[in-house]
Amino acid sequence: MPHNGEMSFAALTPDESTPFRIIFVCTGNICRSPMAEVMLRDLVMRAGLSHLITTSSAGTGDWHVGEQADERTIIALANRGYDGSHHRARQFDPAWFEDLDLVVVLDRSQERVLRNWARTDHERNKVRLLLSFDAEQASLRDVPDPYYADGELFDSVLGMIERANQALFKQLAPAIRQGAR
Repeated sequence: MPHNGEMSFAALTPDESTPFRIIFVCTGNICRSPMAEVMLRDLVMRAGLSHLITTSSAGTGDWHVGEQADERTIIALANRGYDGSHHRARQFDPAWFEDLDLVVVLDRSQERVLRNWARTDHERNKVRLLLSFDAEQASLRDVPDPYYADGELFDSVLGMIERANQALFKQLAPAIRQGAR
């Protein structure tokens, strides 16, 4: 994979029966990863690519399985026009690697965990830091966990995720559209 922040999506050949599958992973799946999932899903839907790209999210831990996203996450998303109210937390299952095309982590701790859970180099290569897709934020590497902070940090984190998702989508969408022809 390129180290300049760009990921090569040139070989994508999705069709309607096998969409490109992206999962966002943070620690508890109630703050950052639901934000990323909801936002990318919205970008995909507005571009008319929902049948070609699917998004989901999970956490590395099981503390919040079955719970809604953190109330501050739902509020921050709603303030920007997104609906995060339907989210339910779940824990990442290493068996999912086989069915995923891209595993996007929010910080280096999830990157280490998931690369350890991966059984093959192919699975490890699916794991990417979200900020690596955005040249302006790539040097930060980690999206801060807002869980122990106030709503202001949730808004700031949401802005970081939104910019990185836009950069990811800008790289992904042309290859998806071309492969679907």
